Amino acid sequence: MPEPVDALLVLSFGGPEGPDEVRPFLENVTRGRGVPPERLDAVEEHYRHFGGVSPINARNRELIAAIRERTDLPVYFGNRNWHPMVEDTVAEMARDGVRRALVFATSAYGGYSACRQYHEDIARARTAVGDGAPELVKLRHFFDHPLFVAANADAVRAAGLPAAARLVFTAHSVPSAADAAAGPPAEGGHRYSRQVAEAARLVAAELGVAEHDVVWQSRSGPPQVPWLGPDVVDHIDALHAAGVPAVTLVPVGFVSDHVEVIWDLDTEARERAEKHGMGFARAATAGADPRFADMVLELVAEHVHDAAPQGLGEVPRAGCGANGTLCAVDCCTPARRPG
Repeated sequence: MPEPVDALLVLSFGGPEGPDEVRPFLENVTRGRGVPPERLDAVEEHYRHFGGVSPINARNRELIAAIRERTDLPVYFGNRNWHPMVEDTVAEMARDGVRRALVFATSAYGGYSACRQYHEDIARARTAVGDGAPELVKLRHFFDHPLFVAANADAVRAAGLPAAARLVFTAHSVPSAADAAAGPPAEGGHRYSRQVAEAARLVAAELGVAEHDVVWQSRSGPPQVPWLGPDVVDHIDALHAAGVPAVTLVPVGFVSDHVEVIWDLDTEARERAEKHGMGFARAATAGADPRFADMVLELVAEHVHDAAPQGLGEVPRAGCGANGTLCAVDCCTPARRPG
C-alpha cells in the first residue's frame, strides 16, 4: 500500500530577485566548475539587462499557487542556488511536523545537473537539518508525460508556426562527457540528450510536423571542454544559409522562463534571425500552462494513490529516489572538473 505523505516540496534552481543578488547567485551556480571570471561578467550583464531579476522564482510561486488550488497537501518551495534555499525550507518543514514529503524537481530530464544534483540537494538539506528531518522522496522524470507534451505543443500553436518555418527545439547544453555519463552505465549513457530528443519528437508528432531540429544553448564552461551542440544561434546561421525563411524556437528543455531563456532566445537568437531577415517566433515554456500543475498532481498520485504512471515515449525514464538515494547505482556520475 502507498505510504502516507504529509507535504510536497517544489525544488528548483533559483534565481536573483534584485541587482545586488546577481553576482552571489552566479558564484553559487558556478562554484567548482572552472568557469572563467569573464564569463561571469558577461552573464551578470545579461541579468542587469533585466533589472537583476530572474523570472524563475515568480514562475515557481505561480506554479505553487496553482498546485495549492488542486490539493490539500501543504506545498513548500526551496532552491539549490538562491533563496529560499532548500536547507532552510527543509528545516521549516521539520518544524512544521512534516515526516514524509514528495519532491517535485523542476527538471523533466535525467543527467547530472538535471536530476542527480537534485538528489544531492535533498541529501544535503536533510544532513543540514539533522535529526527530525523529514523523509524526502523525489518524483520521477516527466519529459514524455502526456500533459507536458500537450502543453508544449499548444505553446507552439500559440506562438505561430507558419508553413515555411523550421521547428527548432532547444535545451540547456552540458559537457559532452556529462551527457555520456547520463543514466546507469548499463544503459550506455546519453540519457539526457536522448530524453530531450524524445520530448521534441513527441511534441513535433502532436503538431503533425514531419521534420524538426534539436539544438542547445547557454554553454558556460571553458572553451577547451566539448559541450553538446550545435548552439542555437549557430544553427540559425545554418538555416539562413540553407534558405530557410523563418524559425520557431521551442524551449522544451526548460519548464520555466528565466534569464537563459529570455536572453539566449528572446534576445540573442531573435537578433540573429532578424539580422538575416528571417521570421522568428518563440514558444512559451510549459510551466505556465494550467495542465502543468495538473501533471504535478498526477505524479504525486503515483505515490499517494498508486496511480499508473503516464508516459508516451520510448526512452527510459527514472529519477525517483528517497533521501538523496540515486535511482540506479553509479547513475549520472558527475563529469571530472577541468584543471
